[in-house]
Amino acid sequence: MTTATQITIYGTTWCGGSRRARLFFDNNNIIYRWIDIDLDEQAARYIESINHGCRSVPTLEWPDGSILVEPSDDEMAKKLGINL
Repeated sequence: MTTATQITIYGTTWCGGSRRARLFFDNNNIIYRWIDIDLDEQAARYIESINHGCRSVPTLEWPDGSILVEPSDDEMAKKLGINL
């Protein structure tokens, strides 16, 4: 579902991990697309389809098609080439 050049963060406003991921991206000036799966049923179904029926958030989809589910700051930094 992600565009070819953009990282998409699928999450919810009540999820601490989703808030942490967005803050990580914001603090590192990384542009991303935010989709709240509580407000977008199609996105929620997509997340369930790639997470074995679970609405695991945050789920990050990268332009190369790879997925990180509930990543730590270290995992996001490594994927982005950022030294913490």
